[in-house]
Amino acid sequence: MKKSDIAKSIIKNNGGIAKTAQLNEVGIQNSEIKKMCESGEIERVKHGYYQVANHMEISEEKMISVFLEEGVVCMESALFYYGYSDKTPLVWTIAVPRKISRTKIKIDNFPCKVYYVQEDKLAIGKTEGIFNGIELPVYDRERTICDCFKHKSKMDNEMFNKAINAYVADNNKNLSNLSKYAKEMRVYKKVTELMEVMLNG
Repeated sequence: MKKSDIAKSIIKNNGGIAKTAQLNEVGIQNSEIKKMCESGEIERVKHGYYQVANHMEISEEKMISVFLEEGVVCMESALFYYGYSDKTPLVWTIAVPRKISRTKIKIDNFPCKVYYVQEDKLAIGKTEGIFNGIELPVYDRERTICDCFKHKSKMDNEMFNKAINAYVADNNKNLSNLSKYAKEMRVYKKVTELMEVMLNG
């Protein structure tokens, strides 16, 4: 089997993108990867990542799973995922660790709004969701609502109100988790004041 066929097979089996290290593991040297790019058999998507040349476009979900492994789907994208917003987000909203390298989050032709989060807050409410067939980390309902309170000044008022109303009406809500996260994220007073009005209204 030709090295280029092996490379294509690895890329295909990895959902359309492979890292340099994955190609190295099967005995393909960096110099050979370079030659394959020059001959037009494979092409570089981003530094250290390759796809089959002229192949179908890789989904944004796949890009997130490969390029933003430390990221968590949050805010507008999470609201849309849970049905708390009917506005399809124009860009992906992703939470990343504050210390992440800026080059890591620079992805060509990928619309993304990044929220930098302290390392000790990144895992609060983190779960998994299926987006277009791809499993991605996403914040749960309660963390997403706490984030809305935290970033209320950056949000559209109508979107904020819709999200809160939708959460209150959601049978899957977990108020004890909401209270716990709100304390950890220092939005407890704001959250409880509004929630008491909404739930008792």
